[in-house]
Amino acid sequence: MRTRTLLLLAIGCGLAILVAGTVQLLRIAGQDETTALGVGDRGSAGEATVTVAGFAEADGYAVVTVELGGVDDPAGLDSFRLQAPNTLVEPVPAESSCDGITVTPTTCTIAFPAANLDGRDRQLVFRRGEEQVRWVLV
Repeated sequence: MRTRTLLLLAIGCGLAILVAGTVQLLRIAGQDETTALGVGDRGSAGEATVTVAGFAEADGYAVVTVELGGVDDPAGLDSFRLQAPNTLVEPVPAESSCDGITVTPTTCTIAFPAANLDGRDRQLVFRRGEEQVRWVLV
């Protein structure tokens, strides 16, 4: 190949990379940034609202005290996960005092297995539909 052809190919590739980068930048610029809430903060996903009132770890369980309300959902505990480094665990209904979510706000506890979790970082994740809220617990 001649030098002129190689230079034109290099310029074409550079322009293609520039266009792809611009498209990606415009795509991510429109996304909402989610910030983590803390203990005592209220968050909502869908029609459900959750306030995290407290957090403790003892006897192999991580227990989160929450105030739930806004929607009637007997399977509402399925929306919660506890996130630790490299791990996402589901609640243990037998150790939790929550029976689900009701329209009237109620305070209860959600227990997660914590015996084999790594690190000290803990976050509560609440997801309903396409909306997600998270709280930094520790």
